Amino acid sequence: MDPKEIDNREKVRQQFETGPYPRVPLQDSPTKDANWLYLHNMINPYYIRDKKVIETEGKLILDAGCGSGYKALALAAANPGAKIVGIDFSEESVELAKKRLEYHGIENAEFYALTLEDLPSLGMKFDYINNDEVLYLLNDPVAGLQAMKAVLKPNGIIRSNLHSAQQRRPIFSAQKVFKMMGLMDGNPSNQEIEIIKEIMPALKDNILLKAQTWRPEEAPNQEEWYLANYLLINDKGYTIPEMFAALRAADLEFINMVMFNQWDLMELFKEPDNLPVFLGMSLPSLSQEERLHLFELLQPIYRLLDFWCGHPDSIKPTVPVADWTEADWQSVRVHLHPQLRTPQIEKDLIDCITNHKAFEISRYIPLTATSPIWLDSSRVACLLPLWQGSQPFQTLVERLLKVRPLNPVTLEPISQQAAFEEVKQLLTSLEVFLYVLLERSA
Repeated sequence: MDPKEIDNREKVRQQFETGPYPRVPLQDSPTKDANWLYLHNMINPYYIRDKKVIETEGKLILDAGCGSGYKALALAAANPGAKIVGIDFSEESVELAKKRLEYHGIENAEFYALTLEDLPSLGMKFDYINNDEVLYLLNDPVAGLQAMKAVLKPNGIIRSNLHSAQQRRPIFSAQKVFKMMGLMDGNPSNQEIEIIKEIMPALKDNILLKAQTWRPEEAPNQEEWYLANYLLINDKGYTIPEMFAALRAADLEFINMVMFNQWDLMELFKEPDNLPVFLGMSLPSLSQEERLHLFELLQPIYRLLDFWCGHPDSIKPTVPVADWTEADWQSVRVHLHPQLRTPQIEKDLIDCITNHKAFEISRYIPLTATSPIWLDSSRVACLLPLWQGSQPFQTLVERLLKVRPLNPVTLEPISQQAAFEEVKQLLTSLEVFLYVLLERSA
């Protein structure tokens, strides 16, 4: 390994030895944080890839770069019955992770002070690998991806991410400034942070670097924020084409972006169904990589290029829900997303039905939608059985016929076919956000 690379790696290790990430109090738990649970739920990528709902019981999950263990705790909470294995090259972080999961009573977990390159020494193969906020710190992200691929089961999935070169450009400029000043020569600490707190306010407010990066009100006196942004050693940014190039070099197949709904290119246009002729002709022919790259050029608002990937040829052709036939629907089993299947959400829905109020389903997993999603309580009442377990599609149709037997305009009985179409339309609209998971019989 190149001496400079060794030096950079050691600096990164020292930074996380003295400041393990994230700095979340030991007693805090992600069990009530809908966004964190959603991000760490392995059911999502498996369903997106295979259109199948997996059981998490008995699965083996690797948290590659576990830090202080808060992500490992989220993985345990979001995937009941799975075993969690965490690794990190910071021994201090590993010790904190062990204490965190012990504190919260998670017994099916183990942690090791280990680098990504040494993963094969564990002698394990994983169903799911969570590699969050790590890859962009490596000198060679391809090597990191290859190391994880080596311990991934044939049907397994990796979640990883890179810093966006487009969105994070101002922060990278700030890092160069502070490198010039010598603030990143060693292991940055409170002294360097205090210097930055003096420098940034001294600049005029219209200075571009200050206007784009200085947000003291968002991180008042938080040491972690400064170390993870202005003073993050070996931080690098990537574009979508570079991300895809790394995956190809590692012989891994792109599955989707983790927040796939937020990367919808068509959502950037005022009237997506009435585009200028040139766009209307050219956009449909773009590849998935090209669409994502165009999105990041037009709207570079996301700090992370957060993606799922797997072994080559792990993605098998599936028929989109919108193209299912009536026979397909007759064979469908409907699952409620496990994160929605809680007594409190069921109670909230019953309250809306009882009081004839609209039900805002999007508030329970805020990350999944860019705007609130409201449902007519008389329609969504047919989904109540899902809180008891998965149901055949036809069961929900029969329930709708009992909940709304008459057409409210004509007062004529609603036909079986009309109820079939209404439930199909409802489920199709919810499946886009993974609020329901639709599984066809083989």
